[in-house]
Amino acid sequence: LVSELYEIFLSRAEERWKSFSETSSNVEAEVAATAEADREASLELIKLDISRTFPTLCIFQKGGPYHDVLHSVLGAYTCYRPDVGYVQGMSFIAAVLLLNMDTADAFIAFANLLNRPCQMAFFRVDHGLMLAYFAAFEVFFEETLPQLFSHFKKNNLTPDIYLIDWIFTLYSKSLPLDVACRVWDIFCRDGEEFLFRTALAILHLYDDVLLHMDFIHMAQLLTRLPEDLQASELFSSISAIQLQSRNKKWSQVQGPPSAPHRRVSVTLGPRQEPRVSDTRSLHE
Repeated sequence: LVSELYEIFLSRAEERWKSFSETSSNVEAEVAATAEADREASLELIKLDISRTFPTLCIFQKGGPYHDVLHSVLGAYTCYRPDVGYVQGMSFIAAVLLLNMDTADAFIAFANLLNRPCQMAFFRVDHGLMLAYFAAFEVFFEETLPQLFSHFKKNNLTPDIYLIDWIFTLYSKSLPLDVACRVWDIFCRDGEEFLFRTALAILHLYDDVLLHMDFIHMAQLLTRLPEDLQASELFSSISAIQLQSRNKKWSQVQGPPSAPHRRVSVTLGPRQEPRVSDTRSLHE
């Protein structure tokens, strides 16, 4: 991917938006009816989601300084990958990238990031692969936090209830932005394993609280994490988590992307600025 391709697909997106604006008011019904057959129609859906992207920052909403560039990156991507289209949650990922690089580079990083096996499995809603990721996660969940695992099982709280949103947005919607960016730093370096290690760290962090909750309250806590969660707390919890089960690492449990049914060891250093520091692999 090069910056010239971004301009090409942005032009295609602009043509689509122009055609939408010139058609009748029945376009929304037509788009909804053909969304599965034509994923490019998801261009119209982007407008509905941007307003909900980091609302407290007030920079991505209509009239804000980043509204148009976020709109452009997401629109260009849907034309670049019409087979994927736009999926709710993508706007948060693109927004984080735009806060750290210029528009064309953000598009390239966004497209390469979403092309990773885990992200592609979730954004294309590949149920088989998603279930394989959930199953691998539960192997380490049971090994790491057996009491909490049993409590979740007893209350029928399955991983999809909380993991989907975390994975879809790479924690950028669920965690405070500065904390999420620190997670991204390690994720960009170590890959998908770190996403699931972070998930276990969150469960570990709220272990005592969750053990005294019922299904409803557990689901509410995990889908709306405390806004005052500190990076030091989370990364202290992450350092206590090792993805290893019966001497098997994540990659051995998860297996290759095409197979049913992937430990990560990192050195966590201090970091102050909320930025994605290592996006080199996203540009490759």
